[in-house]
Amino acid sequence: MREIVLDTETTGFEPENGDRIVEIGAVELWNHVATGETYHQYINPERSMPAEAFGVHGIGPDLLEPPQTPEPGQVTLKDKPVFAQIGQAFRDFVGDAKLIIHNAAFDMKFLNAELGWIGLPLIPMAQAVDTLAIARRRFPGSPASLDALCRRFNIDNSNRVLHGALLDSEILAEVYLELIGGRQPDFGLSAVATTDTADAGQVWRPTARPNPLPSRITDEERAAHDAFVEKLGEKALWNRA
Repeated sequence: MREIVLDTETTGFEPENGDRIVEIGAVELWNHVATGETYHQYINPERSMPAEAFGVHGIGPDLLEPPQTPEPGQVTLKDKPVFAQIGQAFRDFVGDAKLIIHNAAFDMKFLNAELGWIGLPLIPMAQAVDTLAIARRRFPGSPASLDALCRRFNIDNSNRVLHGALLDSEILAEVYLELIGGRQPDFGLSAVATTDTADAGQVWRPTARPNPLPSRITDEERAAHDAFVEKLGEKALWNRA
């Protein structure tokens, strides 16, 4: 089962009021195990950056009014592609995988607005899994923000000074696995695979055997079985298998 843990950063709260996506980050899971495949893209929103949004994610000092000189580590957006240039690649990456999103209604609203504006197929809301809703069901009355869940599950989020789509997706992937029952649903195989394949630049994921295992039935056992079936007559169920 393929899942995509996803987050966006935007210029505000409402695409209908002209707000746009400025960053998408996504992490791929396969059967609840991180594969190492990610999607990350900064996007030129083709508009100015409100100071309130800049204070949240620190992206796009060159789009502030007046523009600011970027400090080390700050990302400028005027030189980044617009959504129309990356929309198809993003849609191809997502495919029909389940999207794991914290407060899914917000991100889906923006993603589908951007996709609709350039004529690409929208993503059905049923394709999204809202970790905020899961957390509220599991821990009613408790804080359910990403930071609060990191504290609850003892997940290190010390690098999360400002919001960032890819970092938040990586953190959310850990939170999601805790919410559905623990960080090792693969019985520890992901840790072994990561260690064994890191030097080769590979990531483990379950695949079919290239060659089937040999049968353990001996020739004598097979002959005895065939003789038994023959005695049952032509209408025996074995003859229809």
